[in-house]
Amino acid sequence: MPVKKGAQIAPAKGKLGVLLVGLGAVSTTFIAGVEAIKEGLAEPIGSLTQMGTIRLGKRTDNRVPKIKDFLPLADLKDLVFGAWDIFPDSAYEAATHAGVLEKELLGKLRKPLQKVKPMKAVFDQNYVKRLSGTNVKKGKNKLELANQLIAEIAEFKRKNKCARLVMIWAASTEIFMEPHAVHRNLKLFEQAMRDNHKAIAPSMIYAYAALKSGIPFANGAPNLTVDIPAMMDLANQNGLAVCGKDFKTGQTLMKTIIAPGLKARMLGLHGWYSTNILGNRDGEVLDDPESFKTKEESKLSVLEYILQPDVYPQLYKDFSHVVRINYYPPRGDNKEGWDNIDIFGWLGYKMQIKIDFLCRDSILAAPIVLDLALLLDLESPMTAPTLYPEHDVFIQLMKLKNTLRHLRGEDLITHLGLEYYD
Repeated sequence: MPVKKGAQIAPAKGKLGVLLVGLGAVSTTFIAGVEAIKEGLAEPIGSLTQMGTIRLGKRTDNRVPKIKDFLPLADLKDLVFGAWDIFPDSAYEAATHAGVLEKELLGKLRKPLQKVKPMKAVFDQNYVKRLSGTNVKKGKNKLELANQLIAEIAEFKRKNKCARLVMIWAASTEIFMEPHAVHRNLKLFEQAMRDNHKAIAPSMIYAYAALKSGIPFANGAPNLTVDIPAMMDLANQNGLAVCGKDFKTGQTLMKTIIAPGLKARMLGLHGWYSTNILGNRDGEVLDDPESFKTKEESKLSVLEYILQPDVYPQLYKDFSHVVRINYYPPRGDNKEGWDNIDIFGWLGYKMQIKIDFLCRDSILAAPIVLDLALLLDLESPMTAPTLYPEHDVFIQLMKLKNTLRHLRGEDLITHLGLEYYD
């Protein structure tokens, strides 16, 4: 149901538990970053909720509050962290092993990071073939594993005196999966869990447990997870938000920035060749062809959605799109992506764009995790009919800010400028 303008949003009172599936580079960088910000050791750079502003009314009104002041978001000091992982290492040990953050900074955050110890994970190597670990749950079937998660979620909330919880998948990319008959409705899905059906991946078990527990779920990987009728039905029944299809922190981030610019200028595209090297756990997982296919499908779909070849066939029909990912351990979390973009302009004359993006995967993902956690926690879920995903980063921002204005009873910004003539 659409939310009325000026909807009542409950204040964020009490502790917010952030449950992370996976305690690897992304999750530990996120947790360490929040703790560093709380201690005054860093600024929340990259976080829209913490650093972003939102214009209200006319420009001449000079009403530009920060988003965190405009919305009743949870304060960072009220965040409590929990996690599941296939390795038993604490967040401090996992962060040290990940090698994203400097040892000097981690030393200052050692105490709060050591408190975060992962619960045993729901894991099946058939879905992530390049990883294995010992900190893994056992159960007679997948429904029993889900019930173990549900019990742990309730215990975490009680033990940590949390008022609310959110769950975010920050674990590895699973093998490529397509919708199956058992995904059609909740009854079939639950029977499939009892039967240990191969169409039920671990990420789906976590999402099911979250939604059954009454907490929203965000997917930080390109897995199928919640993109099935059974999960959407469960989310709608419980009035819960679900979102996400990969964090899009590296090469795909560049595509969501550059492609809208090409489309805005009506410049054509002959081809887009992308190749990456990375050496973190994500790179190791994506070295498996089946997990890579999941990532590849996500990356390929981004350009299709943004450029709309069916609408602009003269510019974008049948463009070539090639994606490569290479696992290169020496690079660690410092991903490097090369793009060669063959475009054409006036009279069909050809041009090229070359991009070499040396980025830090987890540094870019961590603030997204924070924003997802805080926005999912808003107690005013807004649902819409099934729409195609919006990958254009500029349209995303415009839609988000107008949604927030609507929720708070402010006028939408249409950019017509008619209000200046009143």
